[in-house]
Amino acid sequence: MIESKPFFYDCDLVPLQEVLSKWGEADYRGKQLWQGMYRELKVNAAEISNLPETLRQKITDNFEFSHLTPTSNQMSKDGNTRKVLFSLPDGHAVETVLMRYEKRETLCISTQSGCALGCVFCATGQMGFRRNLSSGEIIEQVVFFARELKDSDREITNVVFMGMGEPFHNYEGTLAAIDRLNHKVGMNLGARRFTISTVGLVPEILRFADERRQTNLAVSLHAADDELRNYLLPINKKYPLNELINACRAYISKTNRRITFEWALIQDVNDSIEQAHKLSNLIRGLLSHVNVIPLNPTRGYSGLATTMERAREFQVILERNGIPCTIRARRGIDIHAGCGQLAAGQMN
Repeated sequence: MIESKPFFYDCDLVPLQEVLSKWGEADYRGKQLWQGMYRELKVNAAEISNLPETLRQKITDNFEFSHLTPTSNQMSKDGNTRKVLFSLPDGHAVETVLMRYEKRETLCISTQSGCALGCVFCATGQMGFRRNLSSGEIIEQVVFFARELKDSDREITNVVFMGMGEPFHNYEGTLAAIDRLNHKVGMNLGARRFTISTVGLVPEILRFADERRQTNLAVSLHAADDELRNYLLPINKKYPLNELINACRAYISKTNRRITFEWALIQDVNDSIEQAHKLSNLIRGLLSHVNVIPLNPTRGYSGLATTMERAREFQVILERNGIPCTIRARRGIDIHAGCGQLAAGQMN
């Protein structure tokens, strides 16, 4: 069996410098390679002109520089949302979405191919779990779009881990990717530009709290009582609401950072006045913000999006209880690029 070459974006800077040192190269050569790939956004080592040609060839012979092959590219009718389907070397696939706003370029990236958690209204959960992405495969999604935006003198402003998969089920890969993208020698994306979204894995939330990072945290809540949440998000049977909210409270206490609670409003399921009051009671006093969004449709779930009138009623109740609430605009629905719609082309 032929061993595969290490994937460049899976490597930290210091181990990379150690490899080059064994080849008789100075430490600064590793920094030149790192900056060439992360800051100048070169496609591979052969394009980094300040490296000697012999070294460029040796690096090319010993490292892989891409695991993602774009196989389809869709743009929403309004031109503000773009979705790319990538195939992976083992035949699995992931989707990544770029959302353009007036002053922001927000990239929604994936941490897994598929998802094991089975949230009933999510197309990724409906397709089941394939595998975790490596930290480098997570990073390459960002680099791919950063490279394209650079050609039009624009840059990624925000990265949200809200694509395919549960980021905290791939904790090490997710956080390693953030650390590498945050590295000051390379892309140097600020920690607060990242948002990790979880459905509520309590041990990982507590671990994340202990690390006291500046990265933003969002929790997909979607129900304010255990009976309904058990149905919508089966993980709630393992980590019920009281445990989840206590973990959120611990996170806020340790980091003094605000949590965003995500809520997909489903007609006649979780958009009632009763649920709004239950949610208010559940999170009152927490340093938090609620993002509500009418449900995005998927083939595997028959629920419908709530009306804007109902959404506003829900918002008003929360705000009267002192809880900030935003109604998010639905994005990219026509190309199945909205929250909960990503399924690697398998269910679109």
